[in-house]
Amino acid sequence: MSFPYKKNIEKSMKKFYDSLCEKNKRRYAAIESEKLSHGGVNYISALLECDPKTIRQGKKDLYPLNTVE
Repeated sequence: MSFPYKKNIEKSMKKFYDSLCEKNKRRYAAIESEKLSHGGVNYISALLECDPKTIRQGKKDLYPLNTVE
């Protein structure tokens, strides 16, 4: 999957993200970053205006037995 996404997709992602509770925001951002290659965490972090640590925590929430970088 290539990025950056088209502007209309980014807008929809941001609108959806903003509608979620904190726990679901973390998990959604983590899933979206997993879809992308190297740089995905930084891209999603900037797009959704969240800290990369938030995404890493979301990965821990989703995959508690895996080591998350």
